[in-house]
Amino acid sequence: MTASNRAADRLSIDPEAETQRLVAFLRSAVRRRLHRSGAVVGISGGVDSSTVLHLCVRAFGAERVTALILPEQDSSPESERLARAVAASVGVSPVREDLAGPLSALGCYARRDEAVRRLYPEYDPTKHRIKIVLPAGLANERLLNRYTLVVVEPDGAEHRFHLPLDAYLEIVAASNMKQRARMLMLYYHAERRNYAVVGTANKNEHDQGFFVKHGDGGVDVQPLVHLYKTQVYQLAEHLNVLQEVRERTPTSDTYSAECTQEEFFFRLPFPLMDALWSAQERGLPASAVAESLRLDATQVQRAFDDFSRKRQTTEYLRAEPLTLPAADSAGRH
Repeated sequence: MTASNRAADRLSIDPEAETQRLVAFLRSAVRRRLHRSGAVVGISGGVDSSTVLHLCVRAFGAERVTALILPEQDSSPESERLARAVAASVGVSPVREDLAGPLSALGCYARRDEAVRRLYPEYDPTKHRIKIVLPAGLANERLLNRYTLVVVEPDGAEHRFHLPLDAYLEIVAASNMKQRARMLMLYYHAERRNYAVVGTANKNEHDQGFFVKHGDGGVDVQPLVHLYKTQVYQLAEHLNVLQEVRERTPTSDTYSAECTQEEFFFRLPFPLMDALWSAQERGLPASAVAESLRLDATQVQRAFDDFSRKRQTTEYLRAEPLTLPAADSAGRH
């Protein structure tokens, strides 16, 4: 057995038992604890939202699940096509809400484009496509989380610019309006039906901070946050999620240029990342992990440091609002 196979074995789950556990959890959380009668799920054509949709249909029946497709100006048409196919496969008629108009009115695109033009004054959103990316892999220790803006010409030629902090923050702040607008729409449909909003984040996204506070992180129930991405794939296969969805490369679907989640945030392919992360969580030393996975110990330590840094710097995303304790009658806390 190879090292990669041994690592995969450590991440293997019993998908039937996990399905039963998740369905029971959803029923208990939504009906007994939240006193809601069904579920609303935003579907993107990706494996996570597709898996959650399948689980919700098993838990509540198709008639008590609302699936929302929420495209905007930069969304890939492929996302909607696959989302509709997944919904059809479980007997759900999706609701489509186009968010391009509201986001434009909020200045989402204009604010982002202003920041882009500070780096590339010739940028024209009607002909150029853009994305922001991190350095790939484990090779560079110093540039782990330094973003690059990529502007793509109509002929495919690329211009690359290291993003200064102010431009990076402005682009991300404007882009995060997309997730927050989607959550606004999800809660509209949930509240008018007395349903709960069910999130789709997995462990990789939740624990490393690949979500937007009060956006895709602002949900009522999070059924997948204990599962690594590779474990979600195991569950998806068991649930018979469409093969085309399971084989699709995970994307951010946030920027106009095609951008994978690996490029934008995680920097590593999910099987390798999950093997490294689970080893770190089990307290294994980098040298032993490197030998097992046939990597250099320095590379493994860089991955460990990246995981830890992302958890630490995104802790505020997972934190409850800070409050001041009430004072007693004598004014003491």
